[in-house]
Amino acid sequence: MADDHPLRRLETLALIAIGGFAGSNLRFFALGHLPETGAVLLVNVLGSLLLGFVVYEAQYTDIVDPTARVVLTTGFLSSLTTYSTFTLQTALAAGPLGVVAIVVSNYGLGFTGVLVGRAAARRVHRGGGRS
Repeated sequence: MADDHPLRRLETLALIAIGGFAGSNLRFFALGHLPETGAVLLVNVLGSLLLGFVVYEAQYTDIVDPTARVVLTTGFLSSLTTYSTFTLQTALAAGPLGVVAIVVSNYGLGFTGVLVGRAAARRVHRGGGRS
């Protein structure tokens, strides 16, 4: 079946939905077991790290199938991470110090997560992945 066949696209959409279900439930689990600000920071940083790995893995090794990559990035990771809750927490933060702490930690650690993911993808590439 060709990649542009309607059933192939429908299959990909269903897989994205399943990934989204899994990611949002994992975030819900984290929110139920950690303080809200810490849980949001954790899922955003973890999601950034994994996104960095998956995106750079495609550039360096191309081990992950393109459909699986879309399911992971658009489905699972986009539902795991939560920009809207991060911005709401920032808006409701007590005082300027709280605002700065939430913004710097989410963006700073999220960016660091992407860099760590990229480094891991490079390490996989040097360790024997496809070129």
